Formats: sequence, structure tokens, C-alpha cells
Amino acid sequence: MKVTVCIGSSCHIKGSRQVVEQLQYLIGRDKLGDKVELGGTFCMGKCQQGVCVTVDEQLHSLTPETTEEFYNKEIKEKVK
Repeated sequence: MKVTVCIGSSCHIKGSRQVVEQLQYLIGRDKLGDKVELGGTFCMGKCQQGVCVTVDEQLHSLTPETTEEFYNKEIKEKVK
């Protein structure tokens, strides 16, 4: 599974660093590093939608507060 987080200016201001840190922690905690590739990219062109994250090309909009719920539903459940 490939997870990409936007780290462009707008998403950075909205908390992309915290989103990346939380995802790194959760992936490590659940020992999914061999199944989940976490990466960053610059602007995805959806700046109004918050921190943009794609999971296998599907776009999601996150905040630092919604990251763990998103992880559990869209990443953890789908790779087990």
C-alpha cells in the first residue's frame, strides 16, 4: 500500500508534519512498515481540502485530529 502526504505550503500550515509523524508512529507501532510505503509530495492541487493524503491514488483530506481514525479505517484494516 502506498500512502502519500502532501507537504506543500498550504498543507504544511494545516498540520501535514503532525499527520506524517502520527502515521509514522502508527505504522511502526503496528509493525506494518513492510506493507505500507509512506511518502511525501508537494502540492496535489487540492489546497482547500486540508492536509491531502492519497492511499493507492485515492484522495483523502485529513487533520492531525482525524489521522488515527483515518489510519485505522483506511490503512490498518485494509492491509491486515
